[in-house]
Amino acid sequence: MGRAGRRLPALAALFYGALAALVLLGVQDVMFLYEENRCSMTYMYEYPEYLKIKLPKKTARRYPAYELYLYGEGSYAEENKNLLLTGIPVLFLPGNAGSYKQVRSLGSIALRKAEDVDFKYHFNFFSVNFNEELVALYGGSLQQQTKFVHECIKVILKLYRDQEFAPSSVAIVGHSMGGLVARALLTLKNFKPELINLLITQATPHTAPVMPLDKYLTDFYTAVNNHWILKAQDLRNLTTLSVAGGFRDYQVRSGLAFLPRLSQHDSALSVVSSAVPRAWASTDHLSIITEDPKKRMSVLNHHFVRHPAKMFEENPEAFTNLTGAFMWITVKGSKWTYSVYNDSDGKYFAFPLESHRKSYSHVYCENSMLVRKYFFNVWSCFLFSFLFKVVMLKLPDYPSLSHIVIQVPPAVGNKYTLGCEFFKEDSRTVQLPVTHLFSFGLSSSKILLNSTGLIYNVQLQHFNQVRMLQRFLRKPSVYRLHIPWSYEDSITVAKVPSLAEISAKLHIAQPHDDSSLPQLIIYSSPDCQYEVILKTSLIQVLGQIVRFHAGAFPVYIVSNILLTYGGQLSTLRSTGNFSLELVRTAKPYKVEPLISIVVFLQGFNWFREIWESLSLPEVDAAVLSSQDAWFPLVSLILFLFGTGIAYWSGVFFSTSLRLFSSLWLTLIRPTELQKDKLITPRRLCGMIPLALVSWTTCGAFAVLIIYLQYLFKVLKALAQPVNPALPRFSTQSPSNNKTLAEAVNSLKMHITILNLFTWIVLLNLPSLIYWLKNLRYNVRLDPDPCRSTAVILVCILEILMNSSTSEVKSSKLLKIAAKVPLPLSVAMLAFGRMHLYRVPHFVTFSLLLHVLCCFV
Repeated sequence: MGRAGRRLPALAALFYGALAALVLLGVQDVMFLYEENRCSMTYMYEYPEYLKIKLPKKTARRYPAYELYLYGEGSYAEENKNLLLTGIPVLFLPGNAGSYKQVRSLGSIALRKAEDVDFKYHFNFFSVNFNEELVALYGGSLQQQTKFVHECIKVILKLYRDQEFAPSSVAIVGHSMGGLVARALLTLKNFKPELINLLITQATPHTAPVMPLDKYLTDFYTAVNNHWILKAQDLRNLTTLSVAGGFRDYQVRSGLAFLPRLSQHDSALSVVSSAVPRAWASTDHLSIITEDPKKRMSVLNHHFVRHPAKMFEENPEAFTNLTGAFMWITVKGSKWTYSVYNDSDGKYFAFPLESHRKSYSHVYCENSMLVRKYFFNVWSCFLFSFLFKVVMLKLPDYPSLSHIVIQVPPAVGNKYTLGCEFFKEDSRTVQLPVTHLFSFGLSSSKILLNSTGLIYNVQLQHFNQVRMLQRFLRKPSVYRLHIPWSYEDSITVAKVPSLAEISAKLHIAQPHDDSSLPQLIIYSSPDCQYEVILKTSLIQVLGQIVRFHAGAFPVYIVSNILLTYGGQLSTLRSTGNFSLELVRTAKPYKVEPLISIVVFLQGFNWFREIWESLSLPEVDAAVLSSQDAWFPLVSLILFLFGTGIAYWSGVFFSTSLRLFSSLWLTLIRPTELQKDKLITPRRLCGMIPLALVSWTTCGAFAVLIIYLQYLFKVLKALAQPVNPALPRFSTQSPSNNKTLAEAVNSLKMHITILNLFTWIVLLNLPSLIYWLKNLRYNVRLDPDPCRSTAVILVCILEILMNSSTSEVKSSKLLKIAAKVPLPLSVAMLAFGRMHLYRVPHFVTFSLLLHVLCCFV
């Protein structure tokens, strides 16, 4: 090999190393670079107890792995043992691999709240044991879980039938996939929607599965979401709240937790936890359990959207009596501040509005530890943790309002600070263009605010994923990033003296029909100067790509390996190693343009009609492109990332095999591998039982067995002492260079096939884990997502592991087998990005052609 030839692998390794490093940077941003955990652990005052509820024999026999429990603590648990329940029934549904004991946090806090009101109102928390099944990765049991929950609801309501006012419905709290199971109840034929009045989901992926690893999972999602869209009119009596976890939740990104937006379904609300500063505030029991769906929705909006610093009032009084012998003070200025410490006398401050209406459009006030009194209930208050409260009033909306009155109560031992100002909206609003996505932080947009007021609004034009930096002086400040098209606001509190960094990242993309601008609202100090610097953060852009598209990485990686496999077949006479063939064949311009052309043509009715007449499935790329205009570029980046991962995973895989073979050679004296026919009675005796295992037990189990056999075969071949650098499969004389070269080429081909097959095993692993956990209940996995594929793979690999390049070279089908991986890679990316379970089918077809080459 010449100098240029030696330089090429080194450059390729450097390039693919850089791609893999970019992926690692994105993973680091998702996994580690987020805000600090401000949640606190809940503690119990008494030992928790879980009382198992006896189910009807028919139900227990049909669902032997599932159970229903009632939560209790101490004396409350003792009272509940006779099941004479008087509380409000709440059913908790755990999620993927979740435990029924997770209800402890909700149940314990609810019990403490009930004690505060002398058990005038209290909840009975029930919890379902789903045997900690991996339903986020294996969808075969989701329908079974849904039917069991229906039976549980009927059992729970029967426990209250002897009450004078027996409840006719339950409230459901679903965590993760438990929330999806709760929504799926509405799809059951015999389910009565009035059995549920309130549904609260926590970090539930509503729109799509995180990893679509089997058809049952995607079909379940399609059935649930289609039902909620088509039957939205019938769901108005069901109040639904979905709370997403924000950027700390790297398992379920918050964009998946938003319920479908339907104009007919106005009783659903989706929020991100970061947008709910008072999420820990207690909710009044009567309001949340009312039979009136409009009132329930008002309660949820009150606590999760408006963020008022008070309890919900259904019909607030139109007038408020201002009692107390407090001093009245009239404030006529447009700006005013007041601070008091340890004052025993309360005060009323009255702001006449008539003189301000012509010059100003808004009035804004902020305070710390203030009890508000007001006329006409016009205040819209927002509480920032325990720092301060702010309120803003748009004057034109209240033309008949004459005064604003603020009551400052006696401040014995406390300090109150209050500031108010009148301002014109245009004077406090500035627009700042966001730097281009490909500026990589090298350029920035800046604006300098010489603060003379208490609030400023910076509108972000052409918003993408950016990092914003604020420099400020002297006093702490609060920054609120407001996203107008969804409830995903975030709040940053900057301490003195420091440089505040705010990451502005979206959970869901801006709708096509929405032209509003994201806003950075600065709650400022009048005597401070603020410099806002906007930069595009490369690391956080990579993090967003990983966050939104990590589930599709296996498709891009396998596609690259399949292209490499095809390249090795096409150059069978001089088969290069995996890394060289990947450099030669894995080119994005061979794959991405074809998919883009198909997506473009699907915009025409005539092409769509032809497509549908051929019964072809919907192109995943078309769906993703409709959701994000940048997706074609993102897909190109993902392909390159997949190439980098495939390159280095191939190097790691090959190196690991050689290390294990060396260990094998050290521990066990290797025996020479005997060259035999591809199909022998002995191999048939091994093939048929494995096929039966696949059909009668679990397909993934049979796939794992044949994979281990193949792995053992390759390790044994690598340990053959033919030549330290050139191991072989054949037992022919090493002096025969031609035979030796064939043995080396065969081994390289086997390593690539084994690498490809490793990903198939990983994609089928969840169903194997599910089968092993439920083996005591049923020997056969039903439904099994890979049963048929496993039978085919067992037969294919039993032949391939004993094949060599000599059988394939003279085949008439070799050219076809070498060219097929390219269209299969295109099809894999076109149809597999949102349906990962299709990936093994494309690989299996390619391997099948390889087997045929051994005979034809």
